[in-house]
Formats: sequence, structure tokens, C-alpha cells
Amino acid sequence: MSESQTTDGALVRVEHVEKVFHRGSEDIHVLSDLNLEVPAREFLALMGPSGSGKSTLLNLIGGLDRPTKGTVTVGGERVDQHSDRELAHWRARHVGFIFQLYNLMPVLNAEQNVELPLLLTHLSKAERREHVRAALEVVGLSNRAKHFPRTLSGGEQQRVGIARGIVTDPTILLCDEPTGDLDRKAGDGILDLLQALNREHGKTIIMVTHDPHASKRAARTVYLDKGQLGNEPQL
Repeated sequence: MSESQTTDGALVRVEHVEKVFHRGSEDIHVLSDLNLEVPAREFLALMGPSGSGKSTLLNLIGGLDRPTKGTVTVGGERVDQHSDRELAHWRARHVGFIFQLYNLMPVLNAEQNVELPLLLTHLSKAERREHVRAALEVVGLSNRAKHFPRTLSGGEQQRVGIARGIVTDPTILLCDEPTGDLDRKAGDGILDLLQALNREHGKTIIMVTHDPHASKRAARTVYLDKGQLGNEPQL
């Protein structure tokens, strides 16, 4: 897959997507006839109240879940049509995930945590080491490569998480509240880094956030409420 496979500039296309979860005899409609296009190299913020479906939409784009109805296309590939095995390989190559709570392995040091996605590739040990070195350099943590998560600040742990997200040179970065567990100073550092990845490295980024301060760093913000995209809420 490559960005050149898209014919109209849209790297991500979500069309008429519905997502329904079943809880006992109850159907919970999370997304309803949702449409979204994200051009290549865009930095998009996705905002909305808790329970509006933001993380669900992110999971559909990242191939962690499938829509009940509708289509999800990334780089010309129908992600919703892949088998579980195909999705695992597709995610490993094309999607970098960045989470609110870092999700680092406490028994592994920084460089070992960053290397984890590369273990699903055919790279040699030397090639993996070079990719890890480059990713840690991009996030400014070359000097902390041997440190374990417990010895790193929250901001440094999130930088390790970002390095892990970019180490495979993915097509798209999906960030779920990446600054939600950080103070303002550390959060601003992470937002600076995401902007640099977008502007200097051409990464397409979709970021879920509750924070208007964070959303201002994106080139565009869309609002999700009650399973549908709409205009900015009026205060």
C-alpha cells in the first residue's frame, strides 16, 4: 500500500459506517451513517464528549475492529474486508498506535519497547537495531535507550510510545488522548513532537482528544457526537 494508490488525495475514507455493539438483548448504536475523509499528510483532531464514538472510529480506521455496516478504506485498501490474519500484518506495517497510558512493558527498557513492533517483520537484528536508534533519535531519547519505564518521566514514557509507533515508518499514526495523562508542559512537548512528525516527516495523524488546547495543534478538527460528525458545539 502507498499513498499514491489514492486517486483523489484521500488517504483514509470512511463511508456510511455504522457500529453496533450488543450487550445482552440490547443493541448499542455507537456510530450512525458516518462519513469521513482524511487527506494524506493531514493532522486531524477528533473531538467529542465521552461515549460519542471517537475511540471506536479510531479502532475501525486502525483495523482493530470492523464496522457493522459501511466501508473503511486506507490507502486504497478495504480494511474492513481483511481477515484477522491479514489485518494483523496490515497493522504491523501501516499503522502506528499511540495511547494515553503509554502501554510500555515494564520489564523491557526503552529500546526493547520500541523494537516490539519490528519483531513482526522480516528485518534482521541489525536492521531492527538501526530502526530503533533512528526512532529514539527522532523523539529525542537517544540517551535514554537503556532506561526502564519506571525510571522515565510521564513525558519520556510517552515519547518512547511515540518512537514505538513510528519505528515501522507507518502510513498513519492513530493517537488516542496522547496527552491525557500528562501535565501541560509535558503535553505541550508531545504535541510539539506530533506536529514535527506531521510537518517535517509527512506523517498522517488522527488524534482523539478532549482538550481544545491540544486540538489547536492540528490542521483540522472534526466533532463527533451521538455517533455522527457535526459542527463545533456552541458554548
